[in-house]
Amino acid sequence: MTGDAERRGYFWDVLAGRRPVPPSAVLLGWEPVAVDAGAGTVEVAFTADERFTNPAGAIQGGFLAAMLDDTLNPALAALLPEGAFAPTLDLHVQFLRPARPGRLVGRGRVVRRGREIAFLAGELLDARDRPVAVATATAKIQDGGP
Repeated sequence: MTGDAERRGYFWDVLAGRRPVPPSAVLLGWEPVAVDAGAGTVEVAFTADERFTNPAGAIQGGFLAAMLDDTLNPALAALLPEGAFAPTLDLHVQFLRPARPGRLVGRGRVVRRGREIAFLAGELLDARDRPVAVATATAKIQDGGP
């Protein structure tokens, strides 16, 4: 992320501390790890605590889906010009194994970007670097962002 401090746009403003991290991302313990805007990829980390668990002690699937949404969308947001944003239109999640409380790492990428629609994909990994869930998403690129 070095060298990107001068980039503008909501995503870059959050990374540079010019805007606060969104409350939902704070709840999930969202933390940027690496961004490669040229490649359309991002790596972020989350801290899942006991409040996120279901009766079996695993992270409830809705939290994992939210983490994946907060992984995939930043991969696209890093490419957008200032004043643009891209809400998620569709998010398809597949759960592969139970996720336990602790640090989870999300890796997202832009698969294809058009003028108005982008296709995204990514995965969420546990502390042993095993995928716990994968996702694909569709986002609509539009002006007038936050």
